[in-house]
Amino acid sequence: MDKYAQFKEHISHCLERFKEIDRRETIRLVSHLDADGISSCSLMVKALNTDNRKYSLSIVQSLNENVIVELAREPYQHFVFTDLGSGVLSLLNKHLCDRQVYVLDHHEIEDCKVNSHISHVNPHLFGIDGGKEISGAGVVFLFVRSLSKKLDDVAHIAMIGATGDMQEDGNGFLTLNKEILDIAVSRGKVKVLRGLRIFGAQTRPLHKVLEYCTDPFIPGVSGSESGTIQFLNDIGIAARNGDGWRKIVHLDEDEIKNLVSGIIVRRMGEDRPDDVLGNVYILNDEEKESPFRDIKEFSTLLNACGRMDNATLGIGACLGDKKTKEKALKNLLSYKRLIMNSMKWYESQTDGSMVKRGEGYVIINAEDQVKASIIGTMASILSKSNDLKKGTLILSIADLLDGKYKVSLRVCGGADVDLRLLATQMAAVVSGEAGGHEYAAGAIIDEDKVSLFLAEAEKILVKRGMEEIIR
Repeated sequence: MDKYAQFKEHISHCLERFKEIDRRETIRLVSHLDADGISSCSLMVKALNTDNRKYSLSIVQSLNENVIVELAREPYQHFVFTDLGSGVLSLLNKHLCDRQVYVLDHHEIEDCKVNSHISHVNPHLFGIDGGKEISGAGVVFLFVRSLSKKLDDVAHIAMIGATGDMQEDGNGFLTLNKEILDIAVSRGKVKVLRGLRIFGAQTRPLHKVLEYCTDPFIPGVSGSESGTIQFLNDIGIAARNGDGWRKIVHLDEDEIKNLVSGIIVRRMGEDRPDDVLGNVYILNDEEKESPFRDIKEFSTLLNACGRMDNATLGIGACLGDKKTKEKALKNLLSYKRLIMNSMKWYESQTDGSMVKRGEGYVIINAEDQVKASIIGTMASILSKSNDLKKGTLILSIADLLDGKYKVSLRVCGGADVDLRLLATQMAAVVSGEAGGHEYAAGAIIDEDKVSLFLAEAEKILVKRGMEEIIR
């Protein structure tokens, strides 16, 4: 039996235990606030509704000891944690020792013995890379699908979670994710196309899609509205159609070919000039030119819901509630404005007091100037811009306003560096809690240790920069 079969057998064993819960009991559901966490929660809610179960749910920024202590004070006997929990098993052992706990996660696992009251489902237990091969939503989908054949109809929600966790690079999904995708395709929920790997094809005007495109970067076009209009003129594509702006989905086949060829020519000096082409994942049941139509755009909308403290709108959107989807769209607009204001704040920081730039790194101490839930989003945007060299590490930090600070760590250009390991090293200096993946990591630290953390983190970043130069 290979590792994937062992993983699925373990899931079946844990599910049998789950089925034994008395239907009169209310199940306490806790999930993470990002796109994968909201997708995970949505799948569990769908499963519990299908199985006629009662539940109470919460979406959290992180699962730290304070949160777990508060949960332990609640009267519930059965807890389900989705897209979090594996990194705090010792705390779950300690504070929920008299409850039945289910941890459905794909993050790195804390090295500790798990008590018998915890049913722990995580691909890493079987040597499967949870950072690339399956998301938290994928784990939940594999867990719940045996409850009802109807649940195969929501396999696409797991793919939204995987996309939100950047588990697809334009060329397809791996192993378990691919299996789940095949289910979604077979149920008619997802269509996979080969096309332009550019965000906003369904919703943004063509010239704005190209202007804001940083992944991949298009020389002379990305970041320049006038450069974008000139580029379209040069390749014979009209940006307008009558009184309105055209979108990529409005272009005919010949125009798409011209656009692709033109972008590749502009990128001939790049390492992979043709990586503008890739897989595009379309949700068949969603309306054309809607933010819900493209899986990548849907995952961004879910992130917006979570980061704006409106995660329930994301859950409703995943489950297809029309009124909730309308509210989620309005929330997305507010999120975009907040992101723009945060980027303007970053660009205004030229004196070095809150943004420090060194050889191979940038440290952003936003304090309360940027909402803590989007500090990682801001760092991700910067990591995809052309303003910083490939391999530059971006450390951002913001006030959670509860005595803690949120830390995010990103790297420019997809350089080969284990960010989770770096975050763990930095957090350990101040006894903080680190987590995430090798390509996107973070930590939670105490407010009174911020100065010490920043000083020690900079030493680690400087040392790493020196090691890169020596290499």
